[in-house]
Formats: sequence, structure tokens, C-alpha cells
Amino acid sequence: MAAYAEDLAFIHDDGFGMIARGAAATLLDALHGAGLREGVIVELACGSGISSRILAGAGYEIRGFDISPAMVELARESVPEGRFEATSLYDAPIEPCVAVTAIGEAFNYLFDLRAGFEAMCGVFERAHAALVPGGLLIFDVAQPGRGMPRLEQITYEGPGWRVSSEVAEDPGRRRLVRRIVSHREVAGLARTREEHHELALYDHEEVFAALRTAGFSPRTLATYSGEYNFSLGHGGFLARRI
Repeated sequence: MAAYAEDLAFIHDDGFGMIARGAAATLLDALHGAGLREGVIVELACGSGISSRILAGAGYEIRGFDISPAMVELARESVPEGRFEATSLYDAPIEPCVAVTAIGEAFNYLFDLRAGFEAMCGVFERAHAALVPGGLLIFDVAQPGRGMPRLEQITYEGPGWRVSSEVAEDPGRRRLVRRIVSHREVAGLARTREEHHELALYDHEEVFAALRTAGFSPRTLATYSGEYNFSLGHGGFLARRI
């Protein structure tokens, strides 16, 4: 299963940065409110570095990881002072830090065969162990209902690109599949690429309970700083290390 190859990584960076920008703003507000104005932030599934750029600009040290080499290449270009590695979030080392992020349904994607609810809970435990007292974990998850109605087709366009997404949800299996077809002009040549992304869907209350079990004090987010508002089947969490 492809994981944001070159063209889709470019398109995502160019046209779909609202979640990362909003999450970064939400995290900065929370960190400043907690008196944590410096230190390391570990970005799991850092993407193209949109949130990393904002957080680094606020004075934090960035350690970013993403399973997509194309995303990591973009992040390195955007945030040369950060440290980025192409690896699964389930292998990413979480060093002592003030915050951990997993933005953009990072825990739902099944690119890594180990992914799933229990694997996510394992990351919660590792993050809790690495965070300073009062440190923060911010992330969002796809939940049942994310792909309803059962078949949805959407097309987006930007300068030199177009992307179509067909989404189907299987409620019985708590699975969602996105068939994504990207069209992009590069050096005067048009090319088309297709990726299939499968996501596991997690119940909101089960995630909330898992955070408390891992030692966090969690709260639900209705929005990422007004930049991105959560809707049916998609929810955000901000959890403080107790």
C-alpha cells in the first residue's frame, strides 16, 4: 500500500495544510499556557513539515518522523533546522520532550501492518514516559461514521494539480478505504498516480479511556484553533501528562 508518494505528498502539502496549521496553533497555545516555552517536540507522522515549521519558528526543537520518504524530503526542505527520518511512527524513538504530535489521522492509517488500536495505546505509553510533567500529546483520529454515506467522491484542484478521492466505509469491520487519484503537471508533462489508503476506525470513548489508562488527563477538541473544525467521524484530543 503506497504511503503518500511524490505527487500526492506535493498535493497534500500545497492544498491540505489546514489541519497541520490549526493543530500547531492549538499546541502552541497549550504549551505557553503550561509554561513550556522551549524544548523538544516529537512529531509522529510529521508530513511535509507544515506544523514543524510553525513550531520551530516558535523556538522549539523538532524531531520529525513519517513513513513517507517523499513527505520527509519536503519537511527537510521546509525546516532545515529540524531532524527528520523516514520511518513508521511505531519505530520512531520518542526522546524526552515537551510535546508529541500525531496529526492527520496518523494512528488510523494501516500502512504499517502493526498498526491498530493496541499499537496506538503502546505509543500513548511511550509518549507518557518521554514527556515532562505537564507535557502534551495532541492528535486526531478517524472514528465510525468518517466515510458515511458509504460511497463518497470528491475532487479538489490547485495550481498544476487535481486530486479525486473515493471514500467507502465498512461499518461492520470499522474500516475505511480511500481511493485517491492524483493528476499533476511536472516539467510540462502530465502524470496520473493512484493510491489506496486503508484506515482503522476507533471509537471516541475507547480512545479517551485509553489515554487515561496511559496516565494522561485528556480533553476532546472540537477544533484545531478555528483553522479546522472536526465533524462527524473525526475527533481531536489534547492530553496532558499527569
